[in-house]
Amino acid sequence: MFNEHLLKQVAARLQARHETIAVAESVTAGLLQAAFAAMENATVFFQGGMTVYNITQKVKHLQVNPITAIRCNAVAEEIAAQMAMGILHHFGSHWGIGITGYAAPLPGHEDQQLYACCAIVNKPGMLSTFTLQTGIAEPLQVQLFYVDGIMQKLSALTEA
Repeated sequence: MFNEHLLKQVAARLQARHETIAVAESVTAGLLQAAFAAMENATVFFQGGMTVYNITQKVKHLQVNPITAIRCNAVAEEIAAQMAMGILHHFGSHWGIGITGYAAPLPGHEDQQLYACCAIVNKPGMLSTFTLQTGIAEPLQVQLFYVDGIMQKLSALTEA
């Protein structure tokens, strides 16, 4: 289900650096947490995660700005960054990931482009935001595409 090579690479780098990570996810609905939990020695570096699927929960648990969230249906790189910072502080980890987006079109918008806004933050202040787009139609495959995209970016960031 997940890219085993990427999972091993990320796990090894986090362990070698004695760093921890936590995840705040919406569109991937727990799949990032499952990917991290599947990594070897996950308890050494994976602090945990939170699935916050609607605006109310993003605001309540991750201190996402409610006005900004309402304006963009909580799908924007700025919201992903707020989620990443919120989870980093909530779990006290070195790294935080935030992801929000669409795995299926909204009702009445069948031609909607599917995308996810992502953010990866590191305690020293490094923040990377990016958007993943896909033309995949099946929601689970869309979510797995997003997980792979996050892992690729995290692998590149932990390589530095």
